[in-house]
Amino acid sequence: MIVTLALAALIVVGVLVEAIVPGNPLYHAGWFNVLLAALVIALALRMRAVLRTLATPRARAGATIAAFGVAIVGFAGVASGLLGPDARTIVGAPGERVRADDLGGALQFPLAQSGTSGAVALVRGERALAIDHTRYVGAFVLRPVPRTVVEISASDARDAHLTITQPSGAAFLSPVLLMQNRQTISNLDVPFDSFALPAAHVVVKAVYFPPAIAAQFHNLDAPPGSSVVLFDAENESGAEVKNGIGAAVDGGSVTVAGLTLRPRVFTYPAVEVLAIPHVDALLVGLLFIVGGILTARVRPGRMGES
Repeated sequence: MIVTLALAALIVVGVLVEAIVPGNPLYHAGWFNVLLAALVIALALRMRAVLRTLATPRARAGATIAAFGVAIVGFAGVASGLLGPDARTIVGAPGERVRADDLGGALQFPLAQSGTSGAVALVRGERALAIDHTRYVGAFVLRPVPRTVVEISASDARDAHLTITQPSGAAFLSPVLLMQNRQTISNLDVPFDSFALPAAHVVVKAVYFPPAIAAQFHNLDAPPGSSVVLFDAENESGAEVKNGIGAAVDGGSVTVAGLTLRPRVFTYPAVEVLAIPHVDALLVGLLFIVGGILTARVRPGRMGES
């Protein structure tokens, strides 16, 4: 009996850890899920001997119900490990709606105004669930992830506003750069993005330097604690333009290729999606376990060893 209880506890605790501490690549390892399935099978094989040691039909029925609940929990863990997708982060532009078929809906990203933004919402039909903290949704955990983005405003030599486009971005007309690309500068890994100014016939690459990195580049002339955006402009054919490189402190401005560029750095949410054993299956399994224990009401003195 002790060995059987230990097997059951190991299965339940192992699967609950997957739900409580999600995202570990170990959960998707083949050997991990084979081991979990083997534990469930071993439990099932031991149950016949265990049932023979129980004195009453009620105790045997309770043990069977509880074992069935453990099996539900165990196979929910195996299904998640073998079929669940790897952890991913969904990034969207302000106001964008990103399809999330495995979540049964779409993620609606909030507008960004005056440096503030709300929470991403999971929209399913007419219902919306704000992802403003960790949420359990079916076979997934959704977590808000703050990311640094850069909003750009541009004007020409006459101070006329220029429209910004992102031909390769998530939102074509959005002035907010999501900074999803990375590059190495002086052995430092920094994010970058690009945008186009069709009226000026230039394409601009923007590289973001957080305060800790900006402080290491004395030629950027950044005040302590300030982040910096470095701009590199080219014409539409990819050739460098005159005076096409410049840097601006967050909230400041710089003249690049005869154009005034103003970056504004702020935090904007993305959503991390982590596969877990299905919440409904876990709840059903745990209910069976509790129900089996309450049904059995077996006293320690009436249990034999197997």
